[in-house]
Amino acid sequence: MTLRTIALDHINDAEAAALLVGGRLEDLLIDSDQPRPGTIYRAIADRPVKGQGGMFLRTPDGSAFLRQIKGLTPGQPLLVQVTGHAEPGKALPVTTRLLFKSRYAIVTPDAPGLNVSRSIKDEALRDSLLEIAHAEMGDSPMGLILRSSCESAEAADITEDINAMRDLAEAVLADATGPEPETLTEGDGPHTLAWRDWVEPADVVTDPGSFAENGVLDQLDALREALVPLPGGASFYIEPTRALVAVDVNTGGDASLAAGLKANIAMARDLPRQLRLRGLGGQITLDLAPMPKKDRRTFEASLRAALRQDTTETTLAGWTPLGHFELQRKRDRQPLTDLLK
Repeated sequence: MTLRTIALDHINDAEAAALLVGGRLEDLLIDSDQPRPGTIYRAIADRPVKGQGGMFLRTPDGSAFLRQIKGLTPGQPLLVQVTGHAEPGKALPVTTRLLFKSRYAIVTPDAPGLNVSRSIKDEALRDSLLEIAHAEMGDSPMGLILRSSCESAEAADITEDINAMRDLAEAVLADATGPEPETLTEGDGPHTLAWRDWVEPADVVTDPGSFAENGVLDQLDALREALVPLPGGASFYIEPTRALVAVDVNTGGDASLAAGLKANIAMARDLPRQLRLRGLGGQITLDLAPMPKKDRRTFEASLRAALRQDTTETTLAGWTPLGHFELQRKRDRQPLTDLLK
């Protein structure tokens, strides 16, 4: 048995996947009735938005919003891919830069070239992977990225993945024109995403009730609460509002000079996991425990190190005049509170 466990189950009849490391919940995916990220549409340009450099598009699932629309005119069909979840009352976020992504391969129609993940250091392996890439992509004008998971994969599995993604990309691109919006391919569901992205060795449990058996449901109950306990009696609260996500750090009963820095660093190490599990993004404001200004750099280094292990794009905006620290995080998931209603 490994330290990692992947549990595939359902919550309220919705497909769900959980990743646990040493029994602690590290990641959670729950399906919803909203369009999944990765879904590709043939959309129809509708109307530009003056002053924002964007345009609303018509899709089978409602309105979408596209930025950077140079050369696009109303009525024009185009291929777009859903990049995240829409906030209530807002249009779906989409991009024209399509990605066809699987466990080992990513086909990139708009970015030609054959590439191997930089995390694969073995030169002999890199050469053999590039040989596979050249053999399977042939004269295709599309690009290919071989992911880090190729390091421990069989050549036949990599070849199969490349062919599947190339064929899918060619089929979608061939259907780029048409008078009406159409869904050309659905985004991956939680069970497929778990297979695609959680590639490190793990025990995979698929029995019904695996969430209860592995303690996932108990940890979900804790995620419904704003309070997150930290070592030494410290804690922090995560409270989403319409405008932003507020994070408030408290030192508890520790009155030492280093209490603030210790609590802030402990929060920084757990913050990406908490945001990921709770499905929170957008503007995030950290109201940190009191600490000397000289310790700010130490705190920032801890936060950057924690975010490097996270797959969601997060920008560190920096310090405010009031001493708060701000982040901007991509909304690539729905809030957990919405999914557990």
